[in-house]
Amino acid sequence: MASLEQQVADLRGYLLGFARLQLRNDAWAEDAVSETVLAALSRPQAFGQRSQLKTWLVGILKHKIIDALRHHAREVCVGSGDADESTDPLELIAFTADGHFQELPSEWGNPEQDLRQRQFLEVLEACQARLPAVQGRLFLMREWLELSSEEICKELQLTPTNLYVQLHRARLRLRECLEQNWFHKEATP
Repeated sequence: MASLEQQVADLRGYLLGFARLQLRNDAWAEDAVSETVLAALSRPQAFGQRSQLKTWLVGILKHKIIDALRHHAREVCVGSGDADESTDPLELIAFTADGHFQELPSEWGNPEQDLRQRQFLEVLEACQARLPAVQGRLFLMREWLELSSEEICKELQLTPTNLYVQLHRARLRLRECLEQNWFHKEATP
């Protein structure tokens, strides 16, 4: 069986990953893990094998992470030092020295509403595709292409009465399809 020192060394990579995830700063994570290893090795009798070694070390590391967060509470970590030294980091993140935006962010609108609108249009298109060919064509010409009734009648050699009947039937079918596939779905929680 490996010695305690070897087991702790084997878990160092895991502990470092855990600390990096919590602290988001490699140097702070290294420090926290080093302090954890030192604490564990300086008091091996505290382990007592009442739990897994990994669990015990993570418990110590959690306290070291909290200490690091308290210690570095007022520090700000900006970039990794790869940026041009003449560039002010505040310019990189688009804030003025007093913390305001240099340029207001663009309006995102309402993404949820936009998604729902796109979904509705997809359902509408699917319903329109289910219409009989003649009704689908008439509906598209009238509602999407916004052709006048006279233009449609002339193009398709229909009487105005026949056009109105076909459009009425197309709208009824679309309404029924939308009620089944969109509005009914909306009513259920």
